[in-house]
Amino acid sequence: MPRAGAPAQRRMLTTAVLRTRRLSPSFIRVTVGGPELADFDYQGLDQCIRLFFPRPGQAALRMPTAANNGWVAQFYLTPSSARPHVRNYTVRAFRREPFELDVDFVVHGDGPAASWAARAVAGDPVGIFDEGTMYRRRTDADWQLVVADESAVPAALSIAEQSPHELRTLLYLEVPHDDDVLETELGDAVTVRWLPRGENEGIPGRLALDVVARAELPTGRPSVFVAGESGLATGLRRYLVTERAVAKADVTFYGYWRHGRASIG
Repeated sequence: MPRAGAPAQRRMLTTAVLRTRRLSPSFIRVTVGGPELADFDYQGLDQCIRLFFPRPGQAALRMPTAANNGWVAQFYLTPSSARPHVRNYTVRAFRREPFELDVDFVVHGDGPAASWAARAVAGDPVGIFDEGTMYRRRTDADWQLVVADESAVPAALSIAEQSPHELRTLLYLEVPHDDDVLETELGDAVTVRWLPRGENEGIPGRLALDVVARAELPTGRPSVFVAGESGLATGLRRYLVTERAVAKADVTFYGYWRHGRASIG
């Protein structure tokens, strides 16, 4: 899907880890900072950044230098031995005094990003490249539906926190375990339903898809955001359009990842 909010400028920013905090068994927050964040165009909602971090054994972070999309060719022309890892993540929070940016990582298995977040310490270099926002919230919506698996929980919570106070919002958030239910401070118009999979170890997102399909949803025109595993994003959009008569244009859907397929980079 095309971006709803393109950043004012798209160039590489160099930051460093300030601190980390374990939020739950499956979530780690990494806070980065640095003077280059003065140029970061914070938009909130589901704002996505490319996060660059060294591979194990690399002595330094060698980032692309090209702006806009020119960095992609430069990245893949870099020898793999010197090329950093790069992954897409949501900006969970941004502060200007001092300049700090929070990114919440899902810790699962031994993937490069989760492993890096688990061992990150203050001073570790981190590169950031802004990709803007995808969510198009309807200004005339009667209510809002936000559905996510654990990979999109940061985006879902950010959207809910920045919603109009009077907009009725339903959040369905699927997480691995009961202990992954996070404390939230949301408005009175927001209803959150956490969906821990627990012992029901299936493909992430299937539980959320099933629960929403059986839910009694409000009437009126919704604004919908659904993200996470590809099957959740495409499956719920298809269901809402065909079974609940939701207009396609009213659903922002984003497959962050696909079960059984490793990320590139």
